[in-house]
Amino acid sequence: MLKRFYKSLFFSSRFYLLLVAVIALFVLSYGLPFLFNIARLAFLCLVLLVLLDYIILFFSKKPISAERLLNDRFSNGDYNNVSILVANHYSFPVSVTIIDELPFQFQQRDFSLRALLKPGEQQMLHYRLRPTERGEYLFYDINIFIKSPVGLIVRRKIADAQKKVKVLPSYLLMKQYELMAYSNNLVEAGNRKIRKIGHSLEFEQIKEYVIGDDIRSINWKATARKGGQLMVNNYTDEKSQQVYCIIDKGRVMKMPFDGMTLLDYAINATLILSSVALIKQDKAGLISFSDQVGNFLPSDRKARQMNSILDILYNEQTKFPEADYEKLFALIRLRITQRSLIILFTNFESMTALQRQLPYMKAIARNHLLLVVFFENTGLKELTDKNAEDIEGIYTKTIAEKFEYEKRLIIKELQKHGIASMLTAPQNLTVGVVNKYLEIKARQAI
Repeated sequence: MLKRFYKSLFFSSRFYLLLVAVIALFVLSYGLPFLFNIARLAFLCLVLLVLLDYIILFFSKKPISAERLLNDRFSNGDYNNVSILVANHYSFPVSVTIIDELPFQFQQRDFSLRALLKPGEQQMLHYRLRPTERGEYLFYDINIFIKSPVGLIVRRKIADAQKKVKVLPSYLLMKQYELMAYSNNLVEAGNRKIRKIGHSLEFEQIKEYVIGDDIRSINWKATARKGGQLMVNNYTDEKSQQVYCIIDKGRVMKMPFDGMTLLDYAINATLILSSVALIKQDKAGLISFSDQVGNFLPSDRKARQMNSILDILYNEQTKFPEADYEKLFALIRLRITQRSLIILFTNFESMTALQRQLPYMKAIARNHLLLVVFFENTGLKELTDKNAEDIEGIYTKTIAEKFEYEKRLIIKELQKHGIASMLTAPQNLTVGVVNKYLEIKARQAI
């Protein structure tokens, strides 16, 4: 009981300031004796105020209640909302400081929320968290520090609020892209407008011509039947095409950027691209590999396909051995018999690294449309953009430009062998991949 009392009782900064003032009066009373009685009176008033503050704060069994409101799952790499509902059960106003015991993965040591509550008032306090690792996060208790209008004593109340939250790949961003896909506004989320080359052969309807329609789609027979009103054929994108996302889990994907690894960015992009492909009536599949072939999910359009993809991506982790492209090629040749769009998320830092894997990528590209997605080294780009001020700076900038030039050589080498490629910064990966997918569908490349 006594231990619980000590753990709940704290003194405020106001108490210590007043105590210092009383002590100063006692010290000064040695030279000015008339101050001694004033100091004694001040000390007595301080003691009485402390007792009064203690009585009004601690003689209530249910002073303040707090409840944390949050989803059972968080979206990796996105800001997730958390709310704390706090209610004042005192008959007087109080100021509260709330310290929520966050999961250790966030490494926030100075987190706190403050509020001023009237008698019987409830307030909803909000904050946001951005996880950068997938897995289980454990929230602990809520610590509430309460001060009365007297403000000399602080009472701590601990609300039991332990809860586990799963951090999944970026499903919040996936929902945004789903809405855009249903409204056909996906291109507006990209960096640029995509010029459509040709059109699909899958007929949808005949409609009246409006300015901006392709005049090559005019249906002259329907126009004649309408008495001269121009009518055009409307086409939809071809459906039921196979789209496979292949994720390299080797050590090259361990590189960090903005708190997340390249693997996490690839996983988020895969989740969103698979969702968009399913909405566009294509079949989405998934392969992960490192030195061994990991998970293989055949492409499909069934209702549970997105749940299956999400379950697989949630548990994927990078491995330190180098990825084995020979085993990947053997799996593709054996299991993917229909021509498909294969999007390979990997990373190459040098031509030497590419040359080791190029024969297998060429073999894959003979039967499928292969798109190789790899990443800009944003740290090198910062060095190349920075002005060199001394010999060391010139040397560093020259080396950075050499590595950046090798990235451009990798793109040319892949193009020379008929392999599509995309070099992107990690933060632009999702937008770039979705744009590229739409462009490939517009060109009817598969």
